[in-house]
Amino acid sequence: MTQGPLEQRKADHIRINLEQDVASHAPTGLENIRFVHQALPELDMNAIDTTLSIYGKTLQSPLLISCMTGGTEEARRINRNLAAAAQQSGVAMGLGSMRAAVVRPETAHTFQVRDVAPDILLFANIGAVQLNYGFTVEQCRKAVDLVRANVLVLHLNPLQEALQPEGDVNWAGLLPKIEHLIKAIGVPVVAKEVGWGISPQVARQLAEVGVAGIDVAGAGGTSWSQVEMYRARTEIQRRVAAAFVDWGITTIDSIRNVRANAPALPIIASGGLKNGVDGAKCLALGATMFGMAGPFLRSATESEQAVHDEIAIVTRQLRITMLCAGTANLAALREASVLAAS
Repeated sequence: MTQGPLEQRKADHIRINLEQDVASHAPTGLENIRFVHQALPELDMNAIDTTLSIYGKTLQSPLLISCMTGGTEEARRINRNLAAAAQQSGVAMGLGSMRAAVVRPETAHTFQVRDVAPDILLFANIGAVQLNYGFTVEQCRKAVDLVRANVLVLHLNPLQEALQPEGDVNWAGLLPKIEHLIKAIGVPVVAKEVGWGISPQVARQLAEVGVAGIDVAGAGGTSWSQVEMYRARTEIQRRVAAAFVDWGITTIDSIRNVRANAPALPIIASGGLKNGVDGAKCLALGATMFGMAGPFLRSATESEQAVHDEIAIVTRQLRITMLCAGTANLAALREASVLAAS
């Protein structure tokens, strides 16, 4: 398969994420959150219920392997390792931006994972700004159909696009197009930032046009401004990107922004989560489920088993946290009383 500009960009993103320090310098806010430890929890840890029913699927754990990649042969191997492990573990998975699969059908197989993961909750993924560049409802539906996804993610990444030499920077008048897509496409549509968080205004706007959930992707995890800095072709581009290393709204503030301004919406918490304890903190703050990317990208370059092991670590950390917080299920974990006063 000959690589075009889209595929080269995706290959660059994988390489840079694996080889360079692209962590945001912004705090997630999770480091300031603590649970009230219960020395006598009166629970059997093996009986703790971590299942979650959402978007027509029941997950064994409220964990999403966040949208990452696709479009290259290396990405195909990564996606298949992620998906097979997600199937075995009963967790959800998101695919990387699928514009390449639609405009270059020869790349579609790099996103297709249903043969190894027939039952998982699967998220297709398109950049929202593409709706301003001629991408149609029919093309979005094609992206969903190509991978037999349950949900469409529209990712919001104005800062990343602005920092890319080839970026799409016309974000004007996009909200009505998102609303039209939501009404026409026939599957739930989740809006997702890519690492700079969600403000109160954006939470309200997205709720008003009918999104089925928001992935907050707060600051503190992978900084795509840093990724684009490493991709920069000139010193000018590099210096422009470097200024945004600590940009964004923290993960915990983003969760609170959505919960306060769109209280009925499911929230996917992501952005700098390091383990299942962080995931539990997000759930206790009001998130519905939590997403992680970096640890799974690294393990997926090794094997399906490495991804499965990583999932097992995160879910066991979550279960132990629930035990020591005295919470028998996810509803109990979402009670604010389990958190220590800051």
